[in-house]
Amino acid sequence: MVSAVLITLSYVPTDKLFGKRLLQAGRYITSHKSWMRTVPTENCDVVMTFPDTTDDHTLLWLLNHVRLGIPELIMQIRHHRHTRIYAFFVTATYENLLRGAEEIGLRKPVKTEFGGGTRVFSCEEDYIYQNIENELNFFTSQERQSIIRYWMENLRAKQGESLHNIHFLEGQPIIPELAARGVIQQVFPVHEQRILSRLMKSWVQAVCERQPLVEYNSLHSSLLALNTGRAGENDDSLLQHPVLWEWRLLFRFFPGTDDICEYFGVKIAMYFSWLGFYTSSLVYPAVFGMMLWFFTESDQTSRDICCVVFALFNVVWATLFLEGWKRRGAELAYKWGTLDTPAEFIEEPRPQFRGVKRISPVTNCEEFYYPPWKRLLFQSCVSLPVCMSCLCFVFVVMLACFELQEFVLSIRELPRLVRFFPKILLAVIVSSCDEVYRKIAYWLNDMENYRLQSAYEKHLIIKIVLFQFVNSYLSLFYIGFYLKDMERLKEVRGSILP
Repeated sequence: MVSAVLITLSYVPTDKLFGKRLLQAGRYITSHKSWMRTVPTENCDVVMTFPDTTDDHTLLWLLNHVRLGIPELIMQIRHHRHTRIYAFFVTATYENLLRGAEEIGLRKPVKTEFGGGTRVFSCEEDYIYQNIENELNFFTSQERQSIIRYWMENLRAKQGESLHNIHFLEGQPIIPELAARGVIQQVFPVHEQRILSRLMKSWVQAVCERQPLVEYNSLHSSLLALNTGRAGENDDSLLQHPVLWEWRLLFRFFPGTDDICEYFGVKIAMYFSWLGFYTSSLVYPAVFGMMLWFFTESDQTSRDICCVVFALFNVVWATLFLEGWKRRGAELAYKWGTLDTPAEFIEEPRPQFRGVKRISPVTNCEEFYYPPWKRLLFQSCVSLPVCMSCLCFVFVVMLACFELQEFVLSIRELPRLVRFFPKILLAVIVSSCDEVYRKIAYWLNDMENYRLQSAYEKHLIIKIVLFQFVNSYLSLFYIGFYLKDMERLKEVRGSILP
């Protein structure tokens, strides 16, 4: 384990802190990924790294602001002798994490004798929560990292503060601004190898088994119903029941369900839950489609009738799938404590949000304000023209590739391999334009300066999905509905779709 220097409340001179003794404290490591393996998770939750050109003044300036602004954090300075990169290893004590859980409104399960279910954590009533006595297991690694990230992102600058040529506004988040300026190289959570190994065996390597989040809730409810009225008890105690243990061994995907949510967070778990629900729901159109294909006659009329029937079936199936996922998503949201999400006026502003200071007419507190007309002006004069230009460029490039293909096919003396060049070129252009536009979409979204993270993500998704749809499927619509060339449609579909 790499030795460390613990930041205390006393000021440490530069020559002692970053002198020869500290330079000998690093381990000879060649990859930045080794940061994640140098210390156990319980001693470090988040790592903040700096470029090798970072001077001592910058490190001490940030350390001093973190020490004064976030006294709850424990920071350790580490240095790699080979890469000459400094890093801050960040963690917090259990008592401070409890206070942080109350600040962010973290929901935790309540003991059965106090009503069960989940409730927003409160330090005054900490005795009502399950496993509150267990300092190692009460918080998951994801919850610990979320609390620390909340503190770090809300480290605000005071009026007139500056670092080199970076001048902060009063109340502006320091760490996100330094990360955007390149002063901080990266901030990332540290993985816990023990949990990763368990997930690797029960989830990733279980290729021929059902995924952990597929149809879990209905099975879980059924298993609990077998336990003769012991509902509301801790799941771990319920699993000791012989009947439940036999079912747990039968359905090996059962143990990994909550592990995904606890380790990666609700967003990742909800995504894979949707993916599993969608994959299992595809069985119905797959079976129905195979039956239609098997009983379809070879004449064109029979094929057309089957296509219409299959289209109607897909309409009904899609409607039932959406309704089923709404119910399933609500069940998972309730189980994971995110069903009653806060209203937009309670949601915290993005740390990257810019604006002028004013007194909020709602909370009567100081806040950053960005006039909506400025955002609308930027959207109308910059975002919309740039997006339309990108879409037009993709359309023109697509037509150019089609013309090139017509020209190549008209020359019969060319080798057969050369005839595939326009298709390959179209596939490469589609992938390249997708990556370029993604960067443009992020830049436009940043310039539009949304106050809430939910609004930022919504407009980013609109930009990316719109371009990806046009970029990937416009050529298919053009060939299928304008040129009406079915043979060519099959060739292009095979070249640009996975």
